[in-house]
Amino acid sequence: MAPVSRRVMNLAHFLTQAAARFPDRPAIVWGDRSWTWRTFDARVSALAAALAARGIGKGDRILIQTKNTNAILELMFAAFRLGAVYAPSNFRMMPDEVAYLAVQSGVKVFVCQSDFPRHAEAVLAAKPDIALAIGIGPGIADDEVEAMIQAHAGQAFANVDVEYDDPCWFFYTSGTTGKPKAGVLTHGQMAFVITNHLCDLMPGTTEADASLIVAPLSHGAGVHAMTQVARAVTSILPASERFDADEVWRLVERHKVSNLFTVPTILKMMVEDEAVRRYDHASLRYVIYAGAPMYREDQKRALATLGAVIVQYFGLGEVTGNITVLPPALHEPEDGPGVKVGTCGFERTGMQVQIQDAEGREAPAGQQGEICVTGPAVFAGYWDNPKANAESFRQGWFRTGDLGFMDEERFLYITGRASDMYISGGSNIYPREIEEKILSHPAIVETAVLGVPDPTWGEIGIAVCVPRPDAQVTEAEMAAFLGDKMARYKLPKRFFFQNALPKSGYGKITKKLVREDLEARGILPLAPAAEAGS
Repeated sequence: MAPVSRRVMNLAHFLTQAAARFPDRPAIVWGDRSWTWRTFDARVSALAAALAARGIGKGDRILIQTKNTNAILELMFAAFRLGAVYAPSNFRMMPDEVAYLAVQSGVKVFVCQSDFPRHAEAVLAAKPDIALAIGIGPGIADDEVEAMIQAHAGQAFANVDVEYDDPCWFFYTSGTTGKPKAGVLTHGQMAFVITNHLCDLMPGTTEADASLIVAPLSHGAGVHAMTQVARAVTSILPASERFDADEVWRLVERHKVSNLFTVPTILKMMVEDEAVRRYDHASLRYVIYAGAPMYREDQKRALATLGAVIVQYFGLGEVTGNITVLPPALHEPEDGPGVKVGTCGFERTGMQVQIQDAEGREAPAGQQGEICVTGPAVFAGYWDNPKANAESFRQGWFRTGDLGFMDEERFLYITGRASDMYISGGSNIYPREIEEKILSHPAIVETAVLGVPDPTWGEIGIAVCVPRPDAQVTEAEMAAFLGDKMARYKLPKRFFFQNALPKSGYGKITKKLVREDLEARGILPLAPAAEAGS
């Protein structure tokens, strides 16, 4: 039988639909500026026409270095409309890191905000054969996004025909365990993801809703923004470049925001800031958090403050967030009999999760193993990286690298990253369990536990803790507090206290950054005397 074309909808058709149905409703609001759906669609067409006139077309990669602006959303949909590949970097990356992305991904276009001249220099030096350099704002390149749009204003541009497996987005991994990899997302896969997000995370979302963007649009927040375009929901961009809890809550009240996507650390900051009590947030229906598990104490505080509106999803960039969901109704405000404390929810619609042992065999309920997943949300693989693809897939299952178990009702529990586990005296120790206990101390707001080399035990655990601003906590107090809460071999041997933990550009606390920070401050490696006395 001859192969059949798997033509699918071009993702830019979501914008086409919104502009046709609600042309005069606001699509994007940023500070005192706003763009209607008609204007948004027209600007995307003009930008696509300008790129096409410069020889950019289907399959070409467009690398983008910018903070959250209206331009990044316009570039996203212009790339889709062309059949090109949207490849946004995390704007907090260093110039040499972005240059690596340009070379590894073979980009044809580099778009750079004027705030990042060193990034532009690094990319053009590393890839002098790049076909087109474009600035967002003046001073970066001869071509500039706004000028290109104005030069082609009013020019129609039809969505290019695409097939299911045509790439649309290079989703760069955070690179916490090595150099970033480009996960290939396709038009067909992303159509499923957007449908799934609307089904499982935000049921009932319509054009009457409003969404607030409080995370970088280069990654999970960009996927979330696509779901809003699919339902013609207004997206609100804060004017401040840095996170400002007062502005966030003021915008929620002003625009009657009904949904937002963020990560646990940012949600924690939102909930703990006193501004949450000054503004009306009754319009919120879905406060979605992902990117890392949320500690139970933080979860309870969010529920007490916001009510039954928080939604957790577990997923990696490679599965585009689509692994499990814990909806508002299953977020219990207090622990007790029958409460599934620590679960990240049940399988997303159309997705299957399996816990596997080291040989790839399915583990029984309650037994820990590697979390593996299959289904239409799984990406097409890493770009030009056969080694990583071979390591990440086994018998059709994507291996997440996360450890966990499922209960009899198929609720998933994450116990940690395989790479975070350390072995002390022959025993496997998983930091997340210890971190949950540490955060039950009323004076501690953040923590990270990691294993470090030890001449006697192989590895020992240390805990880095962030006390509340008005709190004083000692090592002895923490050791005593944990003494009756876990087996002795799991107790961290040292506790270090500091004002904050380093976070990635996505707002996550990663062990790699914590370790590097301790090394830079001379705390690691531990002095022999400290190890011996631990």
